Amino acid sequence: MVDIRALVAQAQDGDNEAFEQIVLLYQDRLYGLCYRMSGNHADAQDLAQEAFVRAYRALKNFRREADFGTYLHRIAVNLWLSTKQRNHNELSLDDPVLTEDGRLPRQVAGNSRRPEEVVEEAEFNSMVREALSRLAREHRAVLVLREMEALSYEEIAATLGIAPGTVKSRLSRAREALKKTVSQLAKKKGLALPGMD
Repeated sequence: MVDIRALVAQAQDGDNEAFEQIVLLYQDRLYGLCYRMSGNHADAQDLAQEAFVRAYRALKNFRREADFGTYLHRIAVNLWLSTKQRNHNELSLDDPVLTEDGRLPRQVAGNSRRPEEVVEEAEFNSMVREALSRLAREHRAVLVLREMEALSYEEIAATLGIAPGTVKSRLSRAREALKKTVSQLAKKKGLALPGMD
């Protein structure tokens, strides 16, 4: 098992290879968080990269008694919250994939579910993503950290620099707003969602 505290100490002493190991340890999780907040791959990559750059620049000031993962999350969330506009690049399944060998058609993996189940699930997921993108940034941040990153209230409070009670109230408001928006989107599309009335 890797001793992250030892790696951080080495990186603080100028060992760049130690920081590279830290990046390798945290890159997937940090990218996942950034993707859930930004909603697209390009912005998530930029956000994660900038978070690592800022963590590296501020490494000398990092107190080793804190959790480095929480520290990275805090940097990424604060970067995302401070960004006014995000570009939302959407992917069409009709667009080919560009490879070194040319263009290839996109193919969707098959499964044993009925086609209408697959369509309904995709439609619901699309509505949830759209509803999530409409939330206030503060609400979206707590919802992503709690529901998708599975952080505790205390970890979210530490990440965002707010009180645990504020986390709970924002989370409650975020869930209610998300539910309301998904319900409105479903009604617009003529879909009935159980438990969303």
